[in-house]
Amino acid sequence: MNKADIVDKVHGVLGSTKADAERAVETVIDSIVHGLKGGDEVSIAGLGIFATKARPARQGRNPRTGETIQIAATRTAKFRPAKALKDAVK
Repeated sequence: MNKADIVDKVHGVLGSTKADAERAVETVIDSIVHGLKGGDEVSIAGLGIFATKARPARQGRNPRTGETIQIAATRTAKFRPAKALKDAVK
């Protein structure tokens, strides 16, 4: 399932135009991204929690040459599924 499939499902439920359904899906995604950029946790009941995690800088190794390289610190997105989602998938 991709974003277009989700838009089709929302369009079927809302019964409005497909453009309205696409705007609704885009708004949800943009809200999640905006919250994560601000460092907030985004909690959606029944789905889970989106959060960011800091990864510290570390040394790595180039597998081709064996040379040691420095990997910069970064933030990454993390998702913890809700119990309802875990139970539904079982």
